Amino acid sequence: MGGPVISTRGLRMRYGRTEVLHGVDLEVHAGEVVALLGPNGAGKTTTIEILEGLRARSAGEVEVLGVDPDNGGDCWRGRLGIVLQNWRDHPRWRVRQLLAHVAEFYPHPRDPDELLAALGLGAQAEQTIERLSGGQRRRLDVALGIVGRPELLFLDEPTAGFDPEARREFHELVERLARVEGMTILLTTHDLAEAERLADRIAVLVDGAVLVFGTHAELTARVRADSQVRWSEQGVPRTANTPDPSALVWELHQRLGGPVPDLEIRRPSLEESYLGLVTERNAA
Repeated sequence: MGGPVISTRGLRMRYGRTEVLHGVDLEVHAGEVVALLGPNGAGKTTTIEILEGLRARSAGEVEVLGVDPDNGGDCWRGRLGIVLQNWRDHPRWRVRQLLAHVAEFYPHPRDPDELLAALGLGAQAEQTIERLSGGQRRRLDVALGIVGRPELLFLDEPTAGFDPEARREFHELVERLARVEGMTILLTTHDLAEAERLADRIAVLVDGAVLVFGTHAELTARVRADSQVRWSEQGVPRTANTPDPSALVWELHQRLGGPVPDLEIRRPSLEESYLGLVTERNAA
């Protein structure tokens, strides 16, 4: 693996007297899906905008695809795909017309009709944007973000306004882009289930700082959240919470002289780990 696709060291951002980022360190490698989690006001969107070159930072070192975003030119921008929280296109553009227009700016774009079909927008190709539903509008945002075959895709709250079926289809698309096409993806989300499904690693931002950055298992270890073990002993249901379920199961196996009846192990969810981190930070 070569150098990181995204690298930040000591990233800071100040608005007047208010500092919203306090030395953010991130490293994202090629082909990874990384999620930024955090409450409103944590600095997720500000971080993304700095990485995209849409906002100048106050301090720190940043490289995206080997370039400082403050100095990124047209060729560099052509290697990025960006899906913002909100777009402000002219509402009378037709869906295919807009997508085909944007595709013309890239050397090897995706076919607009194939892309619309893949995103479930084939029937809306000739509709004006103002007639799209919220979920359809969001799918068009994604189509605009990936029509140029970017190496790195930024998704800022990508499934806002999606119904459950549309969210599932979008998740399958992201998994295909990452696993099949090798696209690197950085997304922000409030949906913990979405982060748990899509992300290889998760960065938790609170008050402009990264509390922890790692896999789901590493987040769980960080807060030392217990797993729950359930089993039956002499016909009586038993339950125990433990930070080391493997050790407990081995102890039960030895004590019971064989397989443990009705054994179930429930490990902490991402939501429990995340809430534990936020609670720990607020109590500090």
